[in-house]
Amino acid sequence: MTAMQDSVSSSGQNLWLAFAMISVFCWGLYGILLHSGQLAMGDPANGRMKAFLWVGIAYLLVAVIGPAVMLLLNGANWSMPGQGVLWSLVAGAAGAAGAFGVLLAFGAKGHPAVVMSIIFAGAPMVNALVSLWLHPPKDGIGSISPLFFLGIVLAAVGGLLVTLYKPGPPPPQKPAAQANATSAR
Repeated sequence: MTAMQDSVSSSGQNLWLAFAMISVFCWGLYGILLHSGQLAMGDPANGRMKAFLWVGIAYLLVAVIGPAVMLLLNGANWSMPGQGVLWSLVAGAAGAAGAFGVLLAFGAKGHPAVVMSIIFAGAPMVNALVSLWLHPPKDGIGSISPLFFLGIVLAAVGGLLVTLYKPGPPPPQKPAAQANATSAR
């Protein structure tokens, strides 16, 4: 057991939940930060692609260099079975394609609050159904609690409600010269 695994197992059974909450927080911020980045590029035609370029650079820093350092620190061997590499590349491509879909939705005038709410309501449904297909329970689908299926329905209803009752746009901003004249009074 590595030092990291030892410290994780000795610090409690629910550490996975803390790590999951880091993902909830980060992915919860992802859409609005990406939208802010595209707007800050000041390029209505290409701002989304410029922002996505920097997302890719961030992935390089966090998702390539970070694990490489952890593997080195843990003294891991660099043997990686082809199936593991293939599934991991497919997972990375799915994640990148999903991020690209977020940008395209913003470009098609999707509101960040609605786009991300639909994604985060829909993704657990897709995950649940595909997980059941790839890894069915040993006692069959009938052994699954009805509350599991209720959760899928509630996720769909939540995404629908956010879409139907999204907040209105912010009030229009006054031009800078007009705002300065108003504040000088």
